[in-house]
Amino acid sequence: MRIALGVEYDGKPYCGWQSQAVGSTVQNTLQQALSEIAAAPISVIAAGRTDAGVHALEQVIHFDSEAARPLTAWVRGVNSLLPDSIAVRWAHAVPDEFHARFSAHGRHYRYQLVNREVRSAVHAGRAGWFHLPLNLAAMQEAAQCLLGEHDFSAFRAAECQAKSPVKCMSSIDIHRDGEMLIFDFSANAFLHHMVRNLVGCLVYVGKGKYPPQWLAHVLASRERRLAAPTFSPDGLYLRRIQYEAKWGLPQEQER
Repeated sequence: MRIALGVEYDGKPYCGWQSQAVGSTVQNTLQQALSEIAAAPISVIAAGRTDAGVHALEQVIHFDSEAARPLTAWVRGVNSLLPDSIAVRWAHAVPDEFHARFSAHGRHYRYQLVNREVRSAVHAGRAGWFHLPLNLAAMQEAAQCLLGEHDFSAFRAAECQAKSPVKCMSSIDIHRDGEMLIFDFSANAFLHHMVRNLVGCLVYVGKGKYPPQWLAHVLASRERRLAAPTFSPDGLYLRRIQYEAKWGLPQEQER
């Protein structure tokens, strides 16, 4: 039987999602708990990898198991074996054709940024921070050039393993909620560090280092060296993975 899970996690204690020989990862921790419930080794495949310190509101994974277990065992049973920083939100039986990564047709990321003079203790590790005032309207204007299909090489990490740098950005929303700036990005897929690099460039525009038109120049250049440094992982959240309705996944409606 193939099972899909929706998983939420706090990325602070981990070296990222992907299994590693050295260091604690979300994948290793989750596989250990699943294997105990199944009474056999379980290996999972995720919709996407997240880096060290990056969080997930709903990562989607799948795994195959011969163990006959009720769906509640893959949720409450597994959660009883997991640390507080990881929780399975739902479980759903899927056909063998379902693949957490390749069946997905949309990814949604959020970046939360505290924008005030002094750092936040309450949001430490859960939001980025920038001390200078940021011009929201300038950042919103700059972001418009990113919509649609583009070569995003200028915002791609050197170690990125994606076969193509061409991605389609379907929407970007940037708004302020008190001291918090919230950046929402939706695309068919993202490159390694792409969101954090985009946020870094938007902050450059917001603080007045460059005009909004500068971001279009960086995008067209395809040169990573022209873009801003990679921003902190603290405020980055994998918000949602989008699938066709035919899979029947019990995902919450995007809020």
